[in-house]
Amino acid sequence: MARERLKGKNIVITGASGGIGAEIAKLCAASGANLVLLARSIDKLRQLESELEQKHGVNVEVFQLNVANTDQVREVFDQIFRVIGDIDILVNNAGFGVFREAHEARMDEIKGMFEVNVVGLMACTSMVLPQMRERHFGHIINIASQAGKIATPKSSVYSATKHAVLGYSNALRMEVDHFNIQVTTVNPGPIATNFFNIADEKGTYVKNVQGFMLQPEFVARKVVDSMLTKTREINLPRWMNMGSAIYVLFPRLFERIGKKVLNKK
Repeated sequence: MARERLKGKNIVITGASGGIGAEIAKLCAASGANLVLLARSIDKLRQLESELEQKHGVNVEVFQLNVANTDQVREVFDQIFRVIGDIDILVNNAGFGVFREAHEARMDEIKGMFEVNVVGLMACTSMVLPQMRERHFGHIINIASQAGKIATPKSSVYSATKHAVLGYSNALRMEVDHFNIQVTTVNPGPIATNFFNIADEKGTYVKNVQGFMLQPEFVARKVVDSMLTKTREINLPRWMNMGSAIYVLFPRLFERIGKKVLNKK
């Protein structure tokens, strides 16, 4: 059980101020894990810190961090190591998206998505890898997306960042396998969080998909249940992942038939 595996473990979660990041933190705290919560909104983190420490009696540390700032990533992780010592699990959850057609995507948005979703994730991972390799123990969980498997209209840049996360994770998994370090990618479909406040300015995508949007608590439970196990991928919902398998086998047919359905943003 996750409760037994996670008790006393040190878990770092980026993007922990809300959404699935906050839900993962709550479940980990309930399992007796010590937490380091990172996000840009320090006020939300402090509120969550107080809630979790009072309710579960675990140690919670919070740091303000914009993962796009790689210098700040190094400074914050150096502080984390001084405060708690080794990191057992890193959950790279920070990320955002903006849905626009490729010719409308602004360069600042393109750079921003890659800096947060890809470079920031790599920067945080690079900070924990040396001590995990030395200890021959650890778990890196990267929150990717079904968009990393099936690129859809109006999400060309976001899909590209999540393709990059999957490629990085797959290579990393092979690199660290003999160091007893697990690498898990989480590939959810749309989740009912504040993500779409930025991604879907017009609200059309949420309106079209709200019938099958995932709840953050459900996704968080799947992530926490996978911690310190040999779980390669978590694909949610399962029926959506079937689409990615069909896409790999019959890409031209999938795009021809599916483009009208997928173009709902």
